[in-house]
Amino acid sequence: MSVGAIGDRLEQAMNDRDMAGPDPLSGPDADPALELTATVAQTVTLFAADTVQDALDQVVELAVSTIEGCDFAGIFVVRGQAVTTPVCSDPIVIEVDALQNEAGEGPCLDALAGASIVYAEDLGEDSRWPIFGPRAVSRGMRSLLAVPLDFKGAPAALNLYARYPRAFGVIDRGRGLLLAALAGLAFTTASTHEEEERKATQLHAALATREMIGQAQGILMERERISPDQAFDILRRASQHLNLKLRVVAQSLVDTGERPETGQPDEG
Repeated sequence: MSVGAIGDRLEQAMNDRDMAGPDPLSGPDADPALELTATVAQTVTLFAADTVQDALDQVVELAVSTIEGCDFAGIFVVRGQAVTTPVCSDPIVIEVDALQNEAGEGPCLDALAGASIVYAEDLGEDSRWPIFGPRAVSRGMRSLLAVPLDFKGAPAALNLYARYPRAFGVIDRGRGLLLAALAGLAFTTASTHEEEERKATQLHAALATREMIGQAQGILMERERISPDQAFDILRRASQHLNLKLRVVAQSLVDTGERPETGQPDEG
């Protein structure tokens, strides 16, 4: 969900609030703009996450701490036929998420199908999910707010659970939308950071391997008075004969000074 789209939805939420009157869950004097601004300030830490997992953990923590009606939170991800909950605030979230998948129905699945927020005010009374609803209530869940989010190209949703019916007011729903939108951006930032770290690690390893092989070549060249290509060929054939990586053969030569076995008569 883009920031522009989230802005449109928040504006609609504020209009709905004006028509419906004060949000009892946020207090009669609550200023919606200030409430949401405070939420934005608290979500800034998402963009400091070094890894996607860190970002996921922070999203769930922020959901529980900043959304008043939220007792439990988790992120629901669909990859092919597999459904997982890679992060949650409590194991009960994994259990109830699994109930949606088993029943083939539920607010989260509807949110993913329609790419829009789905709010179940009271799972004990809502007839949209005749199988999932009663099962969720038996686990102590009465309200569920499912907000789609972009998770590395896979369908996903932020699921917010509450023990009480009608737990999420307009501002709570606005916070959920805002958090999901910012979470999508944070995931992208963290993914980019992870990829850069991975490439840097690979480059460092490649340079270290190249240096090690160069040292081994130098030892062979000096000891046997051969060319760089001949020294490398010895290392290559030893790698094949011993069924070891070239860098391992080179490391052994540098560490022990012993010429590696090639399985062939002495070259040189």
